[in-house]
Amino acid sequence: MTVDPIGDPVPVTAAPKVEFISLTHPNPSTELEPIPTRGIDLPFLRRYVRTLEDAGFDATLLPYGSSSADSFVLASAVGQLSERLRPIVAVRPNTVFPTVAAQQLATLDQLTEGRAVVHLISGGSDAEQARQGDYLPKDERYTRTAEFIDVLRRSWTETQPFSHRGKHYRFDDFGPGFAPYAAPIPISIGGQSDAAFTVGGNKADIFSFWGEPLADIRAQIERVHAIAEAAGRADRPRIWVTFRPIIDRTADLAWAKAHRYVERIAHTFEASPIRTRYSGTPQNVGSQRALEFANRRDIYDRALWTRTAAVTNAAGASTALVGTPETVAAAIVDYIDLGASLVSIRGYDTLNDVIDYGRYVLPLVRQELAHREATGRRGSLQAENPGALAAAGRP
Repeated sequence: MTVDPIGDPVPVTAAPKVEFISLTHPNPSTELEPIPTRGIDLPFLRRYVRTLEDAGFDATLLPYGSSSADSFVLASAVGQLSERLRPIVAVRPNTVFPTVAAQQLATLDQLTEGRAVVHLISGGSDAEQARQGDYLPKDERYTRTAEFIDVLRRSWTETQPFSHRGKHYRFDDFGPGFAPYAAPIPISIGGQSDAAFTVGGNKADIFSFWGEPLADIRAQIERVHAIAEAAGRADRPRIWVTFRPIIDRTADLAWAKAHRYVERIAHTFEASPIRTRYSGTPQNVGSQRALEFANRRDIYDRALWTRTAAVTNAAGASTALVGTPETVAAAIVDYIDLGASLVSIRGYDTLNDVIDYGRYVLPLVRQELAHREATGRRGSLQAENPGALAAAGRP
């Protein structure tokens, strides 16, 4: 143990390797300024991907929905429009056979020289799954995901043809499959149900969470790591957390912006035809937890704000971090201290927020982590007093 510059004892440990993730938007439509289009604006996409890379992001998620652009095709485009960005392909196991997905992912990995990642979505909504002909109950969808993971990994590593007889998949003499660039592709899953924890703890390389209060997410991280340990794994899943930061030069300006944003987000959500899909009690546990936190209080810890989740019925990742760049960076480091090593931050003013995060937030986090690695002490970023954030009606 040592003592940091503000007098608190801290463990002397090497700073973890932390990667920043965003989400790729195919056109300039946002929740603040919706544009009535479902198409791809290619000049915007090119600019957006270049901006992510220039801002210092390490990876970007290509989301999947029944009415969205295809995530595999977009990931391939992102791979060719960038030099460093890791495309994270969101895949629903009901939409593609696992040996085919293995081939597609390995092809992407070859084209990007080892940058591909896959995020498997078992499906949190029966209605959304049914839009593409999937009628399995939720727990069974996670059982299918577990089998999907096994087939993916064998498809990438078996040197001889193999057959499979599982509950959800059956084939004869497949392979050897098309190999990834150098190593098996990282597999991520997320979710808050018991089934999600079981599959993720046993099999995933990465486990994904939405932003939650520190005490609650600490318990969730410990749970997934305990499952991994009980499964006899020598490693633990890396932890991925997601936030929607709202920043400005001062705390008062940031909170004023946040309240303006939430009014516009609420209006967009109410006017959107997808609102009916997300009305009532959400089926997925992650959204249920987000709404529970929002019902308890608006603000948690340094900067976690739940009002953005409340006005959208927690439709997707929606908890915000609000404050100055220093406050938001310090809040992110709080989650890194709990074990997160993949941090997804995406804003509501999508392109401009990428620029601002790259200028003002990512450097502060990386500076803090570099300082710790070099000195074994916390830096001045952690010296802020969370109680000083109580202005403008904040607890």
